Amino acid sequence: MLMTALLLLIVLIALSLPIAAALGVMAVTLDRTFGFLPLYQASGEVAWTASSGFLLMAIPLFVLLGEIMLRSGVADAMYDALAKWLGWLPGGVMHANIGACALFSATSGSSVATAATIGTVAVPQIDRHGYGPRLFLGTLAAGGTLGILIPPSVNLIIYGILTNTSVPQLYIAGIIPGLMLAWLFMAAIIAIVLLRPEMAGHRARYTLAERFAGTIGVLPPILVFVVVIGSIYAGFATPTEAAALGVVAALIIAAGRGRLNWKMLNEALEGTVVTTAMIVLIIIAAYILNMILSGIGLTSQLNQFVTGLGLTPMQMLLAVVIFYVVLGCFMETLSMMITTIPIIAPLMFSLGFDPVWYGIVMMILIETALITPPIGLNLYVVQGVRGRGPMTDVMLGALPFVAAMAAMIALLALFPNLALWLPDMLMR
Repeated sequence: MLMTALLLLIVLIALSLPIAAALGVMAVTLDRTFGFLPLYQASGEVAWTASSGFLLMAIPLFVLLGEIMLRSGVADAMYDALAKWLGWLPGGVMHANIGACALFSATSGSSVATAATIGTVAVPQIDRHGYGPRLFLGTLAAGGTLGILIPPSVNLIIYGILTNTSVPQLYIAGIIPGLMLAWLFMAAIIAIVLLRPEMAGHRARYTLAERFAGTIGVLPPILVFVVVIGSIYAGFATPTEAAALGVVAALIIAAGRGRLNWKMLNEALEGTVVTTAMIVLIIIAAYILNMILSGIGLTSQLNQFVTGLGLTPMQMLLAVVIFYVVLGCFMETLSMMITTIPIIAPLMFSLGFDPVWYGIVMMILIETALITPPIGLNLYVVQGVRGRGPMTDVMLGALPFVAAMAAMIALLALFPNLALWLPDMLMR
C-alpha cells in the first residue's frame, strides 16, 4: 500500500499535473483501490472544513499586504539605505541583498515575492560594481527564502493549521532563527570573498551623513512589522486581525509615497486572488487526500513502520532532514508541506519534539527546497529577473547557503531555546 501510494505520487508529479489535481487524482485512486469511504459525500464536508477556518482568512490578507508593499516602491529606498550601511563589509552590497530580503520578509510572507522584488533592484549592481555573478545571484536566491521564516509568514500559518499549533507562538519563535540565518548567510559571504577576492566587487564609499539620510528607507517595512507582530504580542489582535491592520498600514505607506491608485489596487487584488486560489485549492485537495490516507490505514501503517525501526529522536530528526532535502529537489514546497506534515509531524511530536520548535525546523527545510535544483523556485525567479546567462550560475551560487541552513538546523537541534526562548518569555 505504501509503495503504491509513493509510486502513484511520483508518476502524477512526473506528468506535470497541477499539484492540486495530482493530489485529487491520488485520493480518488487510493480510495477506489484500497478504501471503502463514501468519497463524494465526505469530500464536500472536508472541503468546507478545510477552507472555512477563521485563521485561514489571514492568508489572503498577508498576500494582499505583500502585493501592496511590492507595488508601493519601498524596495528601492530600503535597498539603497542598506547598501550604504552594509557596503563597507567584505562582499559589499551582497550583504544588502541579505539585509533587504530579511526586511522585506517582514512585510511579504512569501519567499518568491521577496526574491523577485529585491532581485529586480539588486541585479544591476553586478555589472556596476564588478561582482562575481554566481555568488551575487546566490545571495538573492537564499535571501529570498527568509520570507517564509521571518514573520509574517503564510507557510507558518499553514503549518499552524495542519498541526493545531499556535500561530502567534510560531511567529515569535521565527524571529531569532530568522535573524541568525541572515547572519549566517552574511558570514558565508565574508568567508567566500576572503577566499575568492575576485568575487567581492568594488566597495562603494559613503559618508556618515549619506548613511543617516538614507535610513528613512528602512522605516516602512519596520513599521509594518511592528504593527503586525506588535498587535499580536500585545494581545490586541489575532493573526487574522493583525494581517488586516498590516494591510491598512501598507495602504497608508503606499498613499504617502504617491503610489496608491485604482490601477495599483486592481493589480494587487488580482495577484492576491490568483495566489490565494492556488493555496486554498491545494489545501482542500490535501485535506481530502489525508482523510483517505487515514481511512485506508496508511498513516498508522507508516507510524508502525517508523516505530519499529527503533530510531532515537536525534536519528529520526536526521532521517527527516535527509527526507525533506531529497524530496525538495523534486516537489514544490507548498504541496510538500501539506502532503507530508500531517503524516510526519505527529511522529516527531510523539518522540518529544516541541511543535513550535519543529515548525521552525520545518520552515528551514522548506527554505532549503527553494534553492535546491531542479525544482527550487527561487532559483528560477532569480534567473528570470537576471534574464541572461546560464542557470548553473544561480544553482552553484546558492550552494554555500544550503550549508548555512544545515548549520542553522544543527544549532536548533543543539540549542532548542533559540526558537523557544522568545515565545516562552513573551507568551506566558
